Amino acid sequence: MEVRIPTGFKIGHYDDEYTGVTVILSESGATGGVDCRGGAPGTRETDLLHNEKMMQKVNAIVLSGGSAYGLASTCGVMEYLRQNGVGYKSLGKIVPIVCGAVLYDLNQKEYHYPTAEYGLKACENASKTTVFGNVGAGKGATVGKIRGIKNACKSGIGAATEKALGVTVTAIVAVNAMGDVVDDEGKIIAGAKGKNGEFIDTEKCLAEGDVLKLAFGTNTTIGCILTDAKLDKVDVNRLASISHNGLARAIRPVHTMYDGDTMFCLASGKRPVANLAVLQSAVVRATERAIQNAVTATTAYDVIYDVEELEAEKEAK
Repeated sequence: MEVRIPTGFKIGHYDDEYTGVTVILSESGATGGVDCRGGAPGTRETDLLHNEKMMQKVNAIVLSGGSAYGLASTCGVMEYLRQNGVGYKSLGKIVPIVCGAVLYDLNQKEYHYPTAEYGLKACENASKTTVFGNVGAGKGATVGKIRGIKNACKSGIGAATEKALGVTVTAIVAVNAMGDVVDDEGKIIAGAKGKNGEFIDTEKCLAEGDVLKLAFGTNTTIGCILTDAKLDKVDVNRLASISHNGLARAIRPVHTMYDGDTMFCLASGKRPVANLAVLQSAVVRATERAIQNAVTATTAYDVIYDVEELEAEKEAK
């Protein structure tokens, strides 16, 4: 599957056996937005992305495991960017603008969670050899936990790209939902399993009051929409918001009190957009496909960075 990384972004992962971090870098700055839903979010600097706030550009989005402990990984990203002179300039100082969200993957007897070192190393790994799957923020991800972690399915971090009017729209999503993941026909492809390994349908279990194994805040799907479109802060927040339609298509149920689903959007501003509605449709489909890909272990990615394509276009002119 071909995944295109829009011009202006780099992606890096760092993980151990249990958990990890995925960082999306925009060293020149990208217009950022966010929409946080569900009852148990864990985030950093999301208020800064609201339309009425002063800051317009974001330097990095961090997706991390480790629940609230994992927010420490953003400090490593801050340090990496500071060392490289990237960030908001104020009174002779550099303040990198780093936003982030975490998912819960503390499923071992001992504590395993990303630290600042994980964030810094994820930045160092940001390159043109990006992979997705059982890496980074998706390392400890699972789906379908209504009967407990032992009856859940392994998940990961997925990606998918849609093209619209010459603009690239790519969704990157770490899927750690309480609910099940379904295909385009609504068939469960990953989720809670019964005694014989069959999918038991989480929505049906909830309707019947079967919630004995649930634990508050032990789930959450987090991700980011990347585009090379030229958008303002209002528009990227609209795209972050509508990306949750993709979650609703692919995860059932979604946005529960046991999830803290958070979606970011970054726009590098390299290509003009004639119709935002076209982009909105592309965002929803890319998000839905990224989630489905996250739970499909056989998904093979061919990752292409659009910067090469853009440079070729400039040379041709």
